[in-house]
Amino acid sequence: PGYRRAGSEVGAAAAPRYEVVVIGGGHAGTEAAAAAARGGACTLLLTHRIGTIGEMSCNPSFGGIGKGHLMREVDALDGLCGRVCDRSGVHYKVLNRCKGPAVWGLRAQIDRGLYKENMQKEILNTPLLTVREASVEDLLLTEPEPGRPGKCQVTGVVLGDGSTVRAGSVILTTGTFLRGVIHIGLETHPAGRLGDQPAIGLAHTLEKLGFAVGRLKTGTPPRLAKETIDFSGLEERAADNPPVPFSFLSEAVWIKPEDQLSCYLTRTNLKAQQIIRDNLHLNNHVRETTRGPRYCPSLESKVLRFPDREHQVWLEPEGLDSNVIYPQGMSMTLPPELQEQVIRSVPGLEKAKMLQPGYGVQYDFLDPRQLTTSLESRLVQRLFFAGQINGTTGYEEAAAQGVIAGINACLLVQGKPPFTVSRTEGYVGVLVDDLTALGTSEPYRMFTSRVEFRMALRPDNADARLTHRGALLWQLLHCPALPGCGPLSHGPCVSAGFEEAGCVSQQRYEQAVKMRAALEDGITTLKSLQFSISKWSQLLPGVPMSSSRRSPVSAFDVLQYQDVNMEILAKAIPEPLGKLAQWRELAERLKIEAAYEWCVVSQQQEMEEVRRDEALQLPDDLDYFAIDASLSAEVREKLDANRPQTIGAVSRIPGITPAAIVNLLRFVKTSHRKTEKLKAVPQSGEYFPGKMYSGKATSRRQISAECSEEETKFVKTPV
Repeated sequence: PGYRRAGSEVGAAAAPRYEVVVIGGGHAGTEAAAAAARGGACTLLLTHRIGTIGEMSCNPSFGGIGKGHLMREVDALDGLCGRVCDRSGVHYKVLNRCKGPAVWGLRAQIDRGLYKENMQKEILNTPLLTVREASVEDLLLTEPEPGRPGKCQVTGVVLGDGSTVRAGSVILTTGTFLRGVIHIGLETHPAGRLGDQPAIGLAHTLEKLGFAVGRLKTGTPPRLAKETIDFSGLEERAADNPPVPFSFLSEAVWIKPEDQLSCYLTRTNLKAQQIIRDNLHLNNHVRETTRGPRYCPSLESKVLRFPDREHQVWLEPEGLDSNVIYPQGMSMTLPPELQEQVIRSVPGLEKAKMLQPGYGVQYDFLDPRQLTTSLESRLVQRLFFAGQINGTTGYEEAAAQGVIAGINACLLVQGKPPFTVSRTEGYVGVLVDDLTALGTSEPYRMFTSRVEFRMALRPDNADARLTHRGALLWQLLHCPALPGCGPLSHGPCVSAGFEEAGCVSQQRYEQAVKMRAALEDGITTLKSLQFSISKWSQLLPGVPMSSSRRSPVSAFDVLQYQDVNMEILAKAIPEPLGKLAQWRELAERLKIEAAYEWCVVSQQQEMEEVRRDEALQLPDDLDYFAIDASLSAEVREKLDANRPQTIGAVSRIPGITPAAIVNLLRFVKTSHRKTEKLKAVPQSGEYFPGKMYSGKATSRRQISAECSEEETKFVKTPV
């Protein structure tokens, strides 16, 4: 009731059919559609307007601390945003340079127009991908597939004009459009983005299906006219020279270093704060109880939370030929005339002209604990979710989810196992695990601090960790094999690729193979060059050597010194290190591998323990209130609300005690033994040791009950 059943529409049999249908052309939707098409699925991308594909609705930038890692991992799986950013940026900067490479944050200011143009070229020229302008009002549903969780399965979508499209799987990437409402001062009007209508029909359908729906909010600052800003007294922040690309396929970015644009820093003052305090009664968005982003709050929220402080405002260019400046840190939802007063109270902006007022958006999101780690819904089979609909904020988080959802929607229609990334393999894995195991009550943002094994999960080695997992079977059979699992692996061996995504091009796979082999050979060469400390002191007189170190010391050990790089080593030992130093990217990665070797080796045991926990799967349909395990009512409620898929996910749920994990682990092992016994049950009428089963007495429930009678008392298993 409340939604359309498949086959109920006139002419449904003649409806067009696609293997994967993606709803929404934002950052999650474009990555999902492209990933599904790369995997070989005939894919349809539905969007309100083709002209808004690649639209950067808020900030004109990609990357940052934690987010840059996601960009690299999306690229390692052949995603689009990294390559497009390398062809569209106007200011490239690596953040966190004062710390180690493991937490460097690749970031770029992007030309909005160029990014949209380049993304549309990618999407509109992707084989197997069709793009169509249409709104989606409803889902086509039918009975669920037996043996899989879910009350029904999706078989297509109903468009705004009443026509239908059949689908093998559907991905929802509605962003802020799900019952979206824009706030400016006390005025509100329905919209998912300024000038675009919200998705109302879909929101009603999802609610009727029983999805737990929440409400979140976000905002965007006013836009300013560049020629009306006085930059002379502001702090200038120049771009990096040379700029570092996002994509492993890019040797360099499109723009010359000297042509990059600068950003400028200014700060709010007490006058701006007073204007905001005096007019809070005119700001409906701030007064609402809906949770907003903690790490990108509105200026009003910052004034309330941190009174009498100056707040940074970054003036960021929106393009090479654009007259628009984006004031990062000035997100506001006051009435427009008051926004202008706040702007003109800030140094450098005294005469600034506001081109567009800031505004807030409130929108529906679905509790991501209702998803599996493949991002498929537990309630509706073959229905996937990605992006802000799952409670995240940011282009990069959306893109990462889009790639995972697109890969898995494609694999599902092909009858293949899902593709998941563990917390030990990537930031993408941490993102998905956090969402599906813990959920979120506020817009989720990725940080390096969320990642346990960040020394191993670095931006520089995302290709070594993930590209081979995205390769097709025939690529793994016909291309040179990756070297065996060594210090560079940080994940499963090459055999994992035989059951994986199939979304990575041959070019990317071969490049990853080449780099991986070069790294292995380079490390072997460096470790083979061993001299005494006194000899190294002669070879590298400018480098202070510790006399307490044991001799001999390898060149790889020496490379760990802060003042040593491959260029210095190659000058001291031209043969055989000269060739290694000539390949700049290889030389940089060898330096990083040397710096982190001891950290990665020490973390290997911890990573293996996490992998073992992740391997202990929990049944999707497990009734935590009925299982025979020593668990408190509170623990059962938490498990039922979070629906963890593995013992590892259970351990990350707040409030779950170590004793409860042990008891659940015992239950899982006991259930596993019962399952193995069930697999040994012959067909009806055949002999089973000690029993004879008739055709009427072979239900799994009956056999399970009889197996339980035979189950011996289990012995406590040490954990």
